[in-house]
Amino acid sequence: MFGSYKWLQDYVDLSGVTAEELAEKITKSGIEVEGVEVLNEGIKGVVVGYVQEREQHPNADKLSKCLVDIGEEAPVQIICGAPNVAQGQKVAVATVGAVLPGNFKIKKAKLRGEESNGMICSLTELGMEGKIVPKEYSEGIFVFPDDAEVGTDALALLNRDDQVLELGLTPNRSDCLSMLGVAYEVAAILGRDVKLPETVLQSTSEKASDYVKVVVEAKEDNPLYVAKMIKNVKIGPSPLWMQTRLMSAGIRPHNNVVDITNYILLEYGQPLHAFDYDRLGSKEILVRRAKDGEKIVTLDDAERTLTSDHLVITNGSEPVAIAGVMGGANSEVISDTTTVLLEAAYFSGAAVRKASKDHGLRSEASARFEKGVDPNRVRAAGDRAAYLMVKYAGGEVLEGTAEVDTLTVEPAIVSITLEKINRVLGTNLTAADVKDIFDRLQFGVTIENDFVTVSAPTRRGDIKIEEDLIEEVARLYGYDNIPKTLPIGSSTPGKLSDYQKKRRIVRQYLEGVGLYQAVTYSLTSEEKAAQFALNQGEFIRLAMPMSEERSILRLSIMPQLLEVLKYNSARQNDSLGVYETGAVFLANGTEVLPTEEEHVAAAITGLWHSHSWQGEKKPVDFFVLKGILEGMFAKLGLLDQVNFVQARVDSMHPGRTAEVQLNDQKVGFIGQVHPKVQKELDLKDTYVFELSLKDILGEETAALQYEAIPRFPSITRDIALVANKETVSNTLKEIILTTGAPLIKEAHVFDLYEGEHMEEGKKSIAFSLKYADPERTLTDEEVTKVHNKVLDALKEKSGAVLRG
Repeated sequence: MFGSYKWLQDYVDLSGVTAEELAEKITKSGIEVEGVEVLNEGIKGVVVGYVQEREQHPNADKLSKCLVDIGEEAPVQIICGAPNVAQGQKVAVATVGAVLPGNFKIKKAKLRGEESNGMICSLTELGMEGKIVPKEYSEGIFVFPDDAEVGTDALALLNRDDQVLELGLTPNRSDCLSMLGVAYEVAAILGRDVKLPETVLQSTSEKASDYVKVVVEAKEDNPLYVAKMIKNVKIGPSPLWMQTRLMSAGIRPHNNVVDITNYILLEYGQPLHAFDYDRLGSKEILVRRAKDGEKIVTLDDAERTLTSDHLVITNGSEPVAIAGVMGGANSEVISDTTTVLLEAAYFSGAAVRKASKDHGLRSEASARFEKGVDPNRVRAAGDRAAYLMVKYAGGEVLEGTAEVDTLTVEPAIVSITLEKINRVLGTNLTAADVKDIFDRLQFGVTIENDFVTVSAPTRRGDIKIEEDLIEEVARLYGYDNIPKTLPIGSSTPGKLSDYQKKRRIVRQYLEGVGLYQAVTYSLTSEEKAAQFALNQGEFIRLAMPMSEERSILRLSIMPQLLEVLKYNSARQNDSLGVYETGAVFLANGTEVLPTEEEHVAAAITGLWHSHSWQGEKKPVDFFVLKGILEGMFAKLGLLDQVNFVQARVDSMHPGRTAEVQLNDQKVGFIGQVHPKVQKELDLKDTYVFELSLKDILGEETAALQYEAIPRFPSITRDIALVANKETVSNTLKEIILTTGAPLIKEAHVFDLYEGEHMEEGKKSIAFSLKYADPERTLTDEEVTKVHNKVLDALKEKSGAVLRG
């Protein structure tokens, strides 16, 4: 809602309050003022000029040489390019030294050899949008009425010395979709009176009911329809002050009758419509639901097909308007209109909203009907419009109205105790304080024995319950005046749980090693639902899925991560690593909600390192991802409790996949995606892991312990063992560390050989062993004794022997 500061002064005394101060007060009272626009900001030196002479420029076909009186000692010559400039016009002139929007400064100039001392301006050159400029002036300069005084401030006559407040209204405050509504609000804030517009009518002896009959079939959609008749109107431009107020509100002026209906829309918040009575085609107004397939050509010259959901105004047979939305072209007020049928009605918001949405016709009128108009202001708005048509269109108002009135609206009556108001707000307001607030709002109020009973006027349809009254008291008393108190009682400061802290560590670590976080759908297709699942089970199907591709709750994060890689690879981003922490859903039967279990998954493909200058390229492989996973477990203090055991997993490479075990319990898998799946997704070699984050982060970790840096040297010995091909290195490593404890501190694989010099079914695997004692230097004899003991244990427990 755009509220003019100057216009508002017609209803409320704003002396001593600037537009900026008023905006702040309105905002503090609960309606946000999003901005205050100064219409003439940056513009100066524009006056009213009188074109005494106009002749063709001697050297240019499209220029005119004008002699213009600007209220100074002598007229000045101005070269003008507007096609509609003519002798005898009063126009807006930017004098030499004037400044126009965009900091455009007017100087003396020569145009095609002729001197120009200023500029005759169009409205767009004075900062107005082209869409709000009257059509007759959209392609040229603006012409003032004959009574404009030469030399006076043109911006003041155009109402550009105004300031416009943009109110950001919430849906419940439709009462402020009018200047009168804003006036009531401002008067309550400032503690001042509201002066209502003049609506005194002098009627002729003829009766409106003799000219038209109103019939309403759809009484629920239209409980009140009032038709007034105005004869002998003379169509012409509306007064300049009215045009400029409409333009400031973003509405283009048309003619005096149409402008008056739009003016009342802004003033009262009540949409009106003017029909050309002689073009109506009957003496009847019938309001009904449209017939399916019925057509109407609206004022925008578009033919629209109606349905039985739409409410229409008809002449008894054919539609002449879509109720509350837009009138029809067949009854439009035009230049030769002499008799006007003025409609003032109350339409239900639902009916208007349906038609507005179906036809894409969102208008100022439909917006107000949708949000709700004041039913007790319908007649007053019609009377005010008729009064202005008499005054500015020379009309004669016929006595009475033709109407249908089945509307029953009573003011809302809400009661509350003074104790509750003070308890909720934390204030100590007296009964007199509360009564003063509701008096300023012009609500009816009585207070008996600490009981406050309020009668809210129909213009405030948002007042319905006790909390509404508390809000009114709070905002008018002033939110800044409500005392500040600290909460009473014990409270626990918020903090992350241990699980949340660990999850944050996991995310930060995975991003630190170069993986991007992904957030994917929790829904997948039946085909992909079982892929990569750590726990197989029944599918959980949505009752109303948006598509078959998103119909099943996922059992694994991995299919969605592979879709992310596929999407990026198709766009030449084929070296990428992504991870996600998210929920999978495990079924608990049909009667119990599924269990949500948090997993962490990652997928990498392409090159892990690429240094073209050094000529180094390292593609991803199993050990890159295994190293990332080991680093994550080390961050969580769980590395010593983790094992990787060769395994087979659905959709994974059978020879390059391992089960991840934590304290000998399976928590996930790691490995390469099956080549067949890679081919289907058009991916290079892709390595993935998926783990149960719930199981990992729920594991207890030992307290951090520090060890002194060893003072004594360690001894390293390498051994190459011949073992069966099926024997995994981790089995040999566990034997070495268990048997060699406490002197053997570390054991690492550094070589594997399965060449032609090995007998069938055997392999050679080499370990580097580190011996150390924190208390002394070891001797060769001590190391040899433990070394031989380890070799014996390897032979006995796994059949592995020292390679000869």
